[in-house]
This record gives sequence, C-alpha cells and structure tokens, in this order.
Amino acid sequence: MKKVIHIITGLNDGGAEAVLYRLVTSDRENVHHIVSMMNNGKYGPLLRNAGVQVTCLNMPQGKVTLLGLWKLWRLLHKERPAVVQTWMYHANLIGGVVACLAGVKKIFWGIHHTTLAPESTKRSTIFVAKVCARISRLVPTAIVCCAQKSVEVHQALGYAEEKMYAIPNGYDLSRFSWNFQTRRHLREQWGISENQWLLGMVGRFDPLKDHGNLLHALAEIKKQGIEFFAVLVGRGMDSSNDQLKKWMIDLNLVDEVRLLGQRTDVPDVMNALDVHVLSSCSEAFPNVLAEAMACGTPVVTTDVGDAAVIVGDTGWVVPPKDATALAHALLQARRAMDDAEGWQLRRTAARQRVEENFSLSRMLESYNTLWRDGKL
Repeated sequence: MKKVIHIITGLNDGGAEAVLYRLVTSDRENVHHIVSMMNNGKYGPLLRNAGVQVTCLNMPQGKVTLLGLWKLWRLLHKERPAVVQTWMYHANLIGGVVACLAGVKKIFWGIHHTTLAPESTKRSTIFVAKVCARISRLVPTAIVCCAQKSVEVHQALGYAEEKMYAIPNGYDLSRFSWNFQTRRHLREQWGISENQWLLGMVGRFDPLKDHGNLLHALAEIKKQGIEFFAVLVGRGMDSSNDQLKKWMIDLNLVDEVRLLGQRTDVPDVMNALDVHVLSSCSEAFPNVLAEAMACGTPVVTTDVGDAAVIVGDTGWVVPPKDATALAHALLQARRAMDDAEGWQLRRTAARQRVEENFSLSRMLESYNTLWRDGKL
C-alpha cells in the first residue's frame, strides 16, 4: 500500500471536504494522511474517528506562516509519500510548491471551483488561482477538476490543458437511498402531512448559493395561491441570520419557510422533500443535487457548473439569477407530481442516473488510476 498525503486549505463543512472524507474513508488500496493548513474544522474529528491520520498546521485563515511552511516541509520530507494530492487553490499553490521542495515526485492538484467572478470571489483567491495557472506546467503531475465545466474554465485561464482531468464526485449510495420511514418521521416532526408540497434546499448561507433568488421565486409561487412549505438547511440557515429573516418578512414567507440550521441527517432531509431546489449563481459540481437524486428526490436547479450534467432529463434546469424562471420550473415540478405513476418513474430515473454515473466506487477507481499512471 502506498502512502498518499492530502493537503487541504481547511476541514470545515464544504463540498470538497466532504468528497475528501468519502474518498479516504472508503479507499482500501492506500494509506492516507490528511494535512489541514488551518485547523480540525468539522471533518478533523470525523476522519480521526474513522482511523485516518490528521495533522493541522494551524495557520490563520488567509495567512501563511513560516512555521506552518516549515512544519509542512518537514512532514513531507520525513514521510516521503508516494503521492501528494492537494485540494483547492491555496493548498494547490502552497502544498504543491512545498511538496516539490521536499522531493515528492507525484503531485496532483485538485480544483473544486468553476467561475472566478470578481463580485463573488475574493481577490486573493483569484490571484492565487492565476498564479497556479502560471506554474501548472511545472508543479503538478496532473490536475483533477470535479466538473467538466471547471476543466474548460481553467484551461481558458491558462492552466496546462494536457494535465487536466475531470473526476466527478462519487456518493455512498448505501447512505443516500430511498427511506420512507425517515421521510414520514421527519415530516411528522415538522408538522407537514404527506399531501402537502414540501420544497427544500441544503446549502450554507453564502452569496454564491443565492438564497435571495430562491425566496423571490417562492414569493412568486405564493402570489399565485399555491400552498407549499420550504425548509432551508445548512450553516448559517437559522434564526440568528438577520438577512434571511428580513427577506422572509419582506416577501411574506414567514409562515412557509423554516430555517433548520446545520444538520447531520442530510439523507433523511432529502427523503422528506418532494423537490430539492438549488438556486446558486455559481457552483462546480453541486453535491446536493446528486445526494437528493440518490434518495429518489427530483431536483430543480440553476444552470451552474455541472448541474445540468448531473440532472440530465430527470429534473429541471433554469438560468441563474432568474427568480421567475425558477418559480416556473418549480410549478412545472408541482404539476408533474399530479401524475403519480410518472412521478415515481422520474424518482427512479433520478436514482439510476446517480448509480450509473456518480458512484463512490467509480470515483475511487479514477483517483487510483490517476495516482498510479499520472493520467486517465
């Protein structure tokens, strides 16, 4: 078994972090060691509980320290891993360069971002991404993007085209699956009957998630006299969020929308929903779409990153930042539910699409092939 050291910016709750967790806790071909440039975050304790070694450099967010760089070089020089896999721009730059200096021969970058729009991306992140483009022919053996759209965007930025590969995120389909018992339990807990229309979105409060777009779409639906409930789940999606509460009051959605905060029972939440919505203005490979679909929950999503690739013809895809189009698609989904047989076929097709294209075993096979051969 070869040793693979992963260097990641941090281990907080996020899509890339979740993929890293699934990858290293499922892989039986390699020994994994995780290096967080910051602290333990959410996933540090979870990884350790799963038997994965975790080292934290404890560098402050947005800052690089000489002590942190020294610790990283010393660790890599001592352990001499067969492979270093970095995750996200800052780790690609810092981890990649330090790994080179430590004599590591196989270095793989990981990109989990698509657009770099100035209005929604920190200037420092854009700068680091552009620096990485300039050294992409020198440092990494290959570059992994979680979305084909991300490959195209970064090739246009000047990244080494011949080194770039798309490996779609993979999902534990034993965890994300149909479960009528949990559906019934959560809906009863929330006071929502089986015949009431329940929408939901799982995602942290972030400008890129564009919750304002979702709430404006829901307001349009309410104006048409359509009854519904909506649950919002994720970090910052709770009663302490003054911006959310103001939107809900201004749009007259206080009775319909419930803020549930961050939860650990996401598969249960997906099962409880009739439709999962993603209102983002930017994504790479939105995990929540595949997670919902794996539970047999159809989705309505904005056309961001590889969202349309994930959904295929099993759901609805609309332009980002267009609340009217989002509301229209949600109403189409509501009408589709009236055909019980057709809706069940749609649910089955959603699950099958994830099984066939985005399984965890397929992702593992792709990473192991890349680490072994340097290409796919």
